[in-house]
Amino acid sequence: MAELDRWLLRRRIKIEALAEEHIEKFLRSRRNRGHGRGGDPSTLRSLLRGLREAKIIASPVAKRDANAFDDIQKCFSQYLIDDRGLNPATVAWYVFETRTFLSACFGKGSISLDELSSRDVAQYVLDCARSRSPRGVQRSITALRGFLRFLQQRGDIATNLAGSVPRVANWSGGGLPKYLPASEVELLLESCKGQTDEGRRNRAILLLLARLGLRAGEVVHLNLDDIDWDAGELRIRGKGGRQDRLPMPADVGKALATYIRYVRPSCLSRRVFIRLNAPHQGLAGASNIAYVVRWALRRAGLRPSFTGSHLLRHSLATRMLRGGASLTEIGKILRHQLPSTTAIYAKVDLAALRALAKPWPGGEA
Repeated sequence: MAELDRWLLRRRIKIEALAEEHIEKFLRSRRNRGHGRGGDPSTLRSLLRGLREAKIIASPVAKRDANAFDDIQKCFSQYLIDDRGLNPATVAWYVFETRTFLSACFGKGSISLDELSSRDVAQYVLDCARSRSPRGVQRSITALRGFLRFLQQRGDIATNLAGSVPRVANWSGGGLPKYLPASEVELLLESCKGQTDEGRRNRAILLLLARLGLRAGEVVHLNLDDIDWDAGELRIRGKGGRQDRLPMPADVGKALATYIRYVRPSCLSRRVFIRLNAPHQGLAGASNIAYVVRWALRRAGLRPSFTGSHLLRHSLATRMLRGGASLTEIGKILRHQLPSTTAIYAKVDLAALRALAKPWPGGEA
């Protein structure tokens, strides 16, 4: 906030004139100087909202195209809830993909849905494939097909553009799980042993990922009521409404207790992990957990090719496998519903694979 104040003074911008375009320029300048942080945009959005509620600055004048943009998304969101029965998280993802697709096709110009073509759809998927994983692109095109069917049902487009969405190859078991060796996992955890509030919170998050193999969304939605201190267990709210109970290792319990007692802000939310800066509310989503992992990797001086939160889940499974655990036992800890989901870790069991390899023709026996 102090830096924003100085930035506005240097440009002679009065607080009454503050608007979104100034915030965007300020954030861009911070990023260019290497000072940007993940919570900056949400903090400044909260500032604008507070100033408008206090009548210090005027509300933005909505443009006609912006209204059309929002109307389409609002109708699509209502359709997903009422007709498709999707849960709020899925609806939010579909709407986000919708906004990205429309922005890619029309930019800041007017939205003309009847001008959409199969070429626009194919080009968007190709652009996504260049910057996302095959699984990520598959999720995107699922949302895109749903949106295009919605537009056809509503009469906004005349042709079945959903049928022109190309498929993305993602063969089951085609890749190797990305993981860190056990020594690097410990180095990662040691990097968060500082006494700062952010360090203690992040250590608790990383221990949940590394010791129990939790998914990012499961960490985000962990509630205070899910911790059974007497039994030393955690209740995990997993995919599809499934709930499991996992034992709480001693170091995980100690990190959680330290965070809750000394770091966690006082607020009405029952979420375990709360934003350290106002507004004090639960973390927004899995991307916040991914940011914590990337932050810790940089701090520890590690540069793996994959930096997502699933890196520690894969690392736990690989460590268990090399410690003698069976795939069935690993599947129970990771709470996989299908054995085929756990089978990918068989490819990193080099000792077992070596026994199956046939001698190379002409090589030594």
